[in-house]
Amino acid sequence: MSMDSHIEKVLWTQDQISRRVTELAAQITHDFNSVSPPPVVVGVATGAFLFLADLVRNIHLPISVDFIRAESYGSGTLSSGAPVLSLDSKLDVKDKHVILVEDIVDTGTTLSSLIANLVSKGASSVSVCTFLDKPARRKIQVELVGEGKFYRGFECPDYFVVGYGMDFAELYRNLPYIGVLKPECYK
Repeated sequence: MSMDSHIEKVLWTQDQISRRVTELAAQITHDFNSVSPPPVVVGVATGAFLFLADLVRNIHLPISVDFIRAESYGSGTLSSGAPVLSLDSKLDVKDKHVILVEDIVDTGTTLSSLIANLVSKGASSVSVCTFLDKPARRKIQVELVGEGKFYRGFECPDYFVVGYGMDFAELYRNLPYIGVLKPECYK
């Protein structure tokens, strides 16, 4: 059975994603062009891995790249509200500008806890670059640090979406687009 048959509708195509990621990378390149030391880009595993890879290949600056993992969904469709840090970054972020790269920001709970973690390690600023933003589901207003900026790929309607790194029960990450998963596939 094709994964495409599990998708109710496509919200963003592979071409639309590629164009938007290139635009975000150009904006980050512009904004961090004169920053010293070079920024540290920290991807939130596993959902942001494709976005992170495409983004950093289009940032035309010296950067360091690392990963952090926080889990709040398990195999469900709703955040537990209590994210667990299961993999911490290994790079030293003390006195550095950090760009936290997320697949999706919805309630803001996970993102806020990740920002707090980076602040506790002495990051001088924390920016966020999220592929999708779901402000309709926000419970916690995200507080950026220092000269931090908020970069958003697309504003996402309140659907359960998969593809381009995002999953349901670890499946569908390899779809090249963002699609709405049919409810019968997760209920």
